[in-house]
Amino acid sequence: MRIELHLPAAGSLKAKRAVVRHLIETARQRYGVSASEVSHHDLWQRTGLGFCVVAPTAAHAEELLDRVERFVLSHPQVEVIARERHWLETG
Repeated sequence: MRIELHLPAAGSLKAKRAVVRHLIETARQRYGVSASEVSHHDLWQRTGLGFCVVAPTAAHAEELLDRVERFVLSHPQVEVIARERHWLETG
């Protein structure tokens, strides 16, 4: 899953990094997903976050990503610009 965010209150890269670090670390610990800042590293009011999960079923993976998405959307310092999900199934 990829989420593009606008951080209107971030007045510096340091302020942006604090929000990004909180979102990534909390998602990792709380939901057991892989997470990383994947784009807009040099912009201080925009970021792209990527989240990945491996699960025994597609339904379980979707449930985890739904929880992560709700968590990110609930953060008061971010505005969502775009969201997208990509699936890779092996069989």
